[in-house]
Amino acid sequence: MSDTTHDGAVALSTPPSADDGLSAAALAGKYGLTVSGARPGLFEYVQQLWGRRHFIMAFSRAKLTAQYSQAKLGQLWQVATPLLNALVYYLIFGLILGTRKGMTEEVFIPFLVTGVFVFTFTQSSVMAGVRAISGNLGLVRALHFPRASLPVSFSLQQLQQLLYSMIVMALVVIGFGSYPSLAWLLIVPALAMQFVFNTGLALIMARLGSKTPDLAQLMPFIMRTWMYASGVMFSIPVMLKDKPEWIASVLQYNPAAIYMDLMRFALIDGYGSENLPPHVWIVGLAWAVCIGLAGFVYFWKAEERYGRG
Repeated sequence: MSDTTHDGAVALSTPPSADDGLSAAALAGKYGLTVSGARPGLFEYVQQLWGRRHFIMAFSRAKLTAQYSQAKLGQLWQVATPLLNALVYYLIFGLILGTRKGMTEEVFIPFLVTGVFVFTFTQSSVMAGVRAISGNLGLVRALHFPRASLPVSFSLQQLQQLLYSMIVMALVVIGFGSYPSLAWLLIVPALAMQFVFNTGLALIMARLGSKTPDLAQLMPFIMRTWMYASGVMFSIPVMLKDKPEWIASVLQYNPAAIYMDLMRFALIDGYGSENLPPHVWIVGLAWAVCIGLAGFVYFWKAEERYGRG
């Protein structure tokens, strides 16, 4: 279109556009534009995470390999560290403080070693989860991927480390008279439930740690308290038999104690069902499902905020 001005010049005017009067949201919808880094729907997020499964596996293996790359003994520290912890706990709690009440030496040492290895699995997953986002900000800010990949990958790393350690754990158990049997198959569902629980907890801690870096300094104290309350180095019902019954029940039904007891029941011949709280498998499954789902949803809700200052 053109108009003639009073001095005879021709002025051009912009033709009306079909976009005139449309709001920003309407324009975005018309041309298929989306907000950069916006949180996808929950099911879409699950699909994205599944699509990154190869990255998650490769990242966890790389982290596991690099963890002790600077040490001369290398990957042997994956097994040596919990074994040394078990030795210290045996000397202090088993010999000096006598916490093996109600158990023979053949039961107590596998009981202690199993407890240390299994609790370390949860402890390491939680500690890695706290730093999953805050410790990888360069990766988070440089690439677009579902951020849950990081805490899931760290939990998977700790599972792989436990599987290596279980070779030594099995040798200790066999060395003290508990030989492989069909009961050892219970290790698979027990570990699966603990992995789901650990992953959910790592996701929760990853979101909290992304905004509160000081949480990484506080968590060792919390985890140490949790360890002492979970019966890693003593039998909860035996040591608390003179205390109110509800105290022992609360401690036995905490998830760390549940998963340790399930592993001990599967591996150790002298550790029978009388040492386990009622409905222990149902409780273990409930902890895994509740914390796994809650942790995933809680982390997903803050997806667009990770790495943004």
